[in-house]
Amino acid sequence: MADIAATDVPTAALLPGETDKATLRLHRAIMIGIAIALVIAPFVAYPVFVMKVLCFALFALAFNLLLGYGGLLSFGHAAYFGMASYVCAFTAKNWGLTPELAILLGTSVAAALGALIGALAIRRQGIYFTMITLALAQMAFFFSLQTPRFTGGEDGIQAVPRGRLFGLIDLSDDRTLYWLVAAIFMAGLLAMYRIIHSPFGQVCKAIRDNEPRAISLGYRANQYKLAVFVLSASLAGLAGSTKAIVFQLASLTDVHWSMSGEVVLMTLVGGLGTVFGPIAGALVIVSMQNYLASLGAWVTVVQGVIFVICVMTFREGIVGVIANRIKRPL
Repeated sequence: MADIAATDVPTAALLPGETDKATLRLHRAIMIGIAIALVIAPFVAYPVFVMKVLCFALFALAFNLLLGYGGLLSFGHAAYFGMASYVCAFTAKNWGLTPELAILLGTSVAAALGALIGALAIRRQGIYFTMITLALAQMAFFFSLQTPRFTGGEDGIQAVPRGRLFGLIDLSDDRTLYWLVAAIFMAGLLAMYRIIHSPFGQVCKAIRDNEPRAISLGYRANQYKLAVFVLSASLAGLAGSTKAIVFQLASLTDVHWSMSGEVVLMTLVGGLGTVFGPIAGALVIVSMQNYLASLGAWVTVVQGVIFVICVMTFREGIVGVIANRIKRPL
């Protein structure tokens, strides 16, 4: 029986044109374009706004890895994002950890939480899997609410120090911190790209498309599903930890169920199952929240209208539509 490190990939898992040279050149060009945009961004836009977009784009990438490539719909991703944010903020403020160690610890806790929840959730499929993730995420929310010594309760953990990177680089300046956030985002994007184009990623796609057939070929589907679940939780935790340092705050909003809904919205608007779609979706949603803030509670109504329009007019999302037009996977 094949193990989780198997390198032989079912032919059905490969998408047409996915590995041809033209597609690889296109992806490389897009990656370079994103890197150039990141270099220019802090000089033409407010750095904190750009950092918020990058944090949520990384969060959406994490969710897309699970649903778009693993075929697992989770309504509980806020648990990993929020708990990592709390751990990072708490250790940075109360233990005096440097930002890189606080972020690493928050990401590790998210990975451990993902392994625990994933091990329970993958025992079921479909809507039952989804509801288990939601229920366990709500447990994380109530834990955060009932442990004010750790989370600060309804006040959250405020005034989180940004500290010095490796004890040397002062991150109190927004532009200095921006380069760290940009580096984390690019590392997360490249890691996800490598995962989904690796033999492991191809097997995950095969399980997503036809699990019984993948099992018949000798793959241990549950092991792959748990692995992709933990990887997704880890990336979500990395996004949450980074967000806590950027805004110097960890609050109940980070672990609330609405945060899980928000990342679903970002992924669907950008393009589910595309590499670059979640980035576009995060940019659209965060921009709406920022520039339509004067509308107050009506922002959520506008988001809902835009979501309905997207579903009705281009179900593949922004990047998905572009990919269909150019006949290349994005």
